[in-house]
Amino acid sequence: MIIDESILEGCIAGKREAQFELYKKCASSMLALCFRYARNRDEAEDLLQEGFLKVFQKIKSFRREGSFEGWMKRIMINNALNEIKKNRRIPFLDDIELINETQIVDQAEPEGMEPIPADILLQMIQSLPYGYRVVFSLYVMEDYSHKEIADELNISENTSKTQLLKARRVLKNKLKDYYKIKKQNINE
Repeated sequence: MIIDESILEGCIAGKREAQFELYKKCASSMLALCFRYARNRDEAEDLLQEGFLKVFQKIKSFRREGSFEGWMKRIMINNALNEIKKNRRIPFLDDIELINETQIVDQAEPEGMEPIPADILLQMIQSLPYGYRVVFSLYVMEDYSHKEIADELNISENTSKTQLLKARRVLKNKLKDYYKIKKQNINE
């Protein structure tokens, strides 16, 4: 998403019309991001509103060294993580087990099957238990390391690894079920 320079300048100047334009242009993609860290739609919308308030408060500090979208996304993620830490709402399971993330293979779709549509895949991710989803989102979608996740969420690196492993196992089973149903529908 490319933000028009006039919108950016208007937001820096504190113009409500520019802020509204930025909100209209970015709200849907930022809401999708907030959903990854929220328990439900209301919570995601609250995170979105709080995140935009922070964006508007901090927009003068945007140094134009990277993309504006990346800068805004970072504010939204930090806002969500701060809420998680403040409320400590994630029931992490602290299993200490040997984890080999590469054990979860079969990531490609079965022979002759189409890839899963993005909206269905996002529904599968959204249906993960909350702790799994947060760690999965940070690791897979935001490219955080296990150390960064552990630091952000005040958990151990092993807990982060365990949550990711379990998230992948659940998703793998959901994918198997999806392809099984698709294959049955094709054969009928």
